[in-house]
Parts: sequence; structure tokens; C-alpha cells
Amino acid sequence: MKPTVEQVETLLALKRHERPEDDYWQGFVREFHQRQREQAVARTGFAGVRERLGDWMRALKPMEWAYGAGIAYAAVTVAFFLMPRNAEIERTAPTPVKYEVLPSPTAVEQLDQLDLSPSTQGSAGEVVF
Repeated sequence: MKPTVEQVETLLALKRHERPEDDYWQGFVREFHQRQREQAVARTGFAGVRERLGDWMRALKPMEWAYGAGIAYAAVTVAFFLMPRNAEIERTAPTPVKYEVLPSPTAVEQLDQLDLSPSTQGSAGEVVF
């Protein structure tokens, strides 16, 4: 059953005078921000990455696809020509390492010349060079 034009006009006239309470708008804003946060958290995982990648690919224009394909083709071609072919690796027999054991030094001569007696120069905690 379809409402008549008069019924719609009277309904609109009644609704025109209705105003929501002040509390309504604060609750609306709070719920809106909560939904935004939930959506942002949902977009952080693998599904979010996939969704963003899909959005980015749908936004590309045909010329951008052509440029991207050309660059990819050039990169594959350069990699193909730079790959070594039938490179023969010369394998040599391992040779033993020759080493000498040096005798350890007996004493450090400089320590014998160092004066370790208490000094009367300077105050306690002061370093004198």
C-alpha cells in the first residue's frame, strides 16, 4: 500500500518540528569515532594490506600499468643478460695453513719504570697527568 501525497506531507510537517536531545549528538560522535578506530584496527593485518593493495591497483590508470610493465620487462631483461652462464669455478685442493707459535713476552719493560708510590701532588680524587 502506497501512502498518498497528503499523508507524506503531514508526516514531513510533523517530523520538521522534532529535534533530537543534546545528548544524542555527543553519543553519535562517540560511536562514530569508535567505529573509525575499529575499522583502522581491522585494516592493520594481512586483510588490510590486501585491501589497500587492491585499492591502489584499482586507482591506477592504463598508462601507469603500461609504464610499470615496461619497467618490469626491462628489469627482467637486464637480470637475464647479467646472469653468468656456464661459469666454471676453479676448484683447488685445500692447502694447510702454516703458522708459528711465538714465545710470549716475559715482562713489560715499561711497568718496571712506572712509579706506583703515593704522591703528595694534588688532592684526593684528582687525576694529575
